[in-house]
Amino acid sequence: MDRVLRRLITASGASNLADGAFTIALPLVALSITRSPAAFAGVTVVGRLPWLLVALPAGALADRLDRRATMISVNLARAVVIGVLAIIVGVGWTELWMLYVLAFALGTGETLFDTAAQSVMPSIVEPDRLDHANGRLYAVELTANQFIGPPLAAVVAGATLAGAVAMSSGLYLVAGVVLMTVSGSFRAKGTGRSTTIGRDIADGVRYLARHRLLRVLAVCVGVSNLASTATMAILPLHAIAPGPLGLDEAGYGLLITTIAVGSILGTLAVDRLHTRLGTRRLLILATLGFPLFSVAPVASDSPWLVGAGLFVAGTVAVGWNIVTVSIRQRIVPDHLLGRVNAGYRLVAWGTMPLGAAIGGIIANTFGVPIALIAAAVISGACTPIVVGGVTSDLLDTHSPTADESMTGDSDDLPPVR
Repeated sequence: MDRVLRRLITASGASNLADGAFTIALPLVALSITRSPAAFAGVTVVGRLPWLLVALPAGALADRLDRRATMISVNLARAVVIGVLAIIVGVGWTELWMLYVLAFALGTGETLFDTAAQSVMPSIVEPDRLDHANGRLYAVELTANQFIGPPLAAVVAGATLAGAVAMSSGLYLVAGVVLMTVSGSFRAKGTGRSTTIGRDIADGVRYLARHRLLRVLAVCVGVSNLASTATMAILPLHAIAPGPLGLDEAGYGLLITTIAVGSILGTLAVDRLHTRLGTRRLLILATLGFPLFSVAPVASDSPWLVGAGLFVAGTVAVGWNIVTVSIRQRIVPDHLLGRVNAGYRLVAWGTMPLGAAIGGIIANTFGVPIALIAAAVISGACTPIVVGGVTSDLLDTHSPTADESMTGDSDDLPPVR
């Protein structure tokens, strides 16, 4: 399956390069329309709403449909939608409401794509290789999404904003075409019985609700994502001139790239750190670094020091992601994986629109620096959640060896704590 894994990673690289470019292009389009913190953050709010509204049905579909086919369809649809935006920007017809509609449509696509993508890995590699395979996948994703995409889009946007938007459209198209070259079926195992969407969703929610370890991890990510989305929703206002950091578009792209540099280091070091520290200590260490993402921009007016803080935050965050995704892929039976992933991300990502709204409201009322400090305080709550909820005994119960027997139909869910 190494050939399939390589193509999946290639497609993911192209898709994440498009994501990274668009994370710069869309805020720049929004800034060309408004400087209101509330209106600006509203684009992020609307873009994250599908994780609240669509996540659970997306998980049910991921367990019913061929996951590769879903990923192809979403990438092709994103290419078309963003291509239309590029034309609109090019002719100067852009309105704020258009960005809201576009953000919601793309957020829906992201929900469908990411749920299918996270659920497809156990069909490609053996359980004992998940950490390694996820590490490789994250390295490529992060390099494309944060190291190459943002500065590349910033450079192109300096010449033509419409061109930066169009670049994302073309990359999504490339990702879809690469996935078309992967043969075979990627439907979930054990899905022969006929059930309703509602029953499927209920089974996934019930599994997650009963699973103590996954519940704790999902809540922690939800808190962290609330804070990080509040930060990202307003960070351009703080970083790009006339904000305190005084950066231009290219400088902002490079600043965000420091997160990717730290993340890539994290992908290279996570195996060694995991072996040396163990799962619990590594997760606690990661949560201690979460607040740096929000507090670094207000700790100094020096882009170099801010970048150093973002670098550390990126390093610890990717370590958390690789370890917890692998845990989930090992624990959950394949026929439930899409639904449990969706339920997990409903908790973990459903806080994003709330975070963006909170960031915009606080920034609008008290100023951007106060909003960033508030986000740092919120993300600091992850440490006590993990210290109190992720015990060594609980992790031992759900070790790879213990999880080998966790299979069965939705009416016979494996025992959880």
